[in-house]
Formats: sequence, structure tokens, C-alpha cells
Amino acid sequence: MANGPLAGPPAPGPALVNLPNALTVLRLFLVPVFVAFLAAGGTGWRIGAFVVFAVASVTDLLDGELARRGGQITDFGKIADPIADKALTGSALITLSVLGELPWWVTVVIMTREVGITLLRFWVIRHGVIAASRGGKVKTVLLMVAIGLYILPIHADIVRAVLMGAALVVTVLTGADYVLRAFRLRRQSRDAARPARSPAGTGR
Repeated sequence: MANGPLAGPPAPGPALVNLPNALTVLRLFLVPVFVAFLAAGGTGWRIGAFVVFAVASVTDLLDGELARRGGQITDFGKIADPIADKALTGSALITLSVLGELPWWVTVVIMTREVGITLLRFWVIRHGVIAASRGGKVKTVLLMVAIGLYILPIHADIVRAVLMGAALVVTVLTGADYVLRAFRLRRQSRDAARPARSPAGTGR
């Protein structure tokens, strides 16, 4: 009997070294540079910190989109991207609080949500991926714009306070949504893994 065609080797996954991952690594390298500029004080250093933060924020918006469009999503990217994201926003919030320019309770609330959701993603990763919601993206943009206004050496107290307040509200609401989605994902995964029961009263 003739043998069927031999199955070829499995298709290779996306390369680890690609543009989205390079942008993620760049963002990680920019974090200590940003903190050093922000902590240095002085108008020139603050403008430099804003430029570095803006560049890093753009990489945050680009790397995920490029990875999805180009089919370049890797395990490294899934882990490193949220870490780089939280490192950037977290370092900005903590440094601003250390400098006395942002109340600590705002930083604690936002960072608790950010770290908690990251841990939640890892908790359910074997059941599936919790995709970023539209609210999560709105939160990211609001938070980056608000942080940017706090960094710039300008008098915009009311505007940046309003934007940070809006970012705080969206942060809490989207955090609750992510928790509900995580538990729903785990429940659906468990239900799908259960063996189907035979109809009652049927014979062999």
C-alpha cells in the first residue's frame, strides 16, 4: 500500500528578533533615562524627560499594533510588553510622587490596578489571553497625556488634575472589568474541558 505524503515540519513561529520586540526593549532602556532626567530638576531636564517619555509612549502604542498586523506576536512580547508598559508609567508616577508633585494615593491606586491586572493576565494565560479593551486603551491614552502634562514645566494645574482624575476613574472601572473577564474566561475554559455527559436513560 502506498504511503501518503509525509507531513512537513511545523511552520516556524514569528522570529524573536523583530521590530515590535525591538520597540519593547527600547522602551525598557528608556525608563532609567527618563527617571534620571525627571529627577534632575530644571527646565531643560524636564523638557528632556518629556521628550523621552513621549518617545517611549509612542513605542508602547506602536509595538502591539505592529505585532498584530504583521503576525509577529511572540511569547517574549506577551511578557515583556506589559512589563515595559508598567515600568514606564509606574516610574513616572512614583518619581512625580517622590518629588511631591502627585499625591501618593493616586500613584498607589493606579499602580495597584496595573500590577494586579498584569498578574491576573499571567494567572489566566493557560486558559486564554485577555485582550486589551477599548476602555483600557482610553485609560492608557488619558494616563500618558496626564503624566506628560505633569512632566512639562508649564502652569496647567487644573487641566492636568482633571485629566489625571479622569484617568484614575477609567483605571478603576477597567480594572474591575478585567477581573470579571478573567473569571469568566477561567469558567468557560473549565466548562469546555469537562467531558460531555451521556444523555440519561440511553442504552449502550
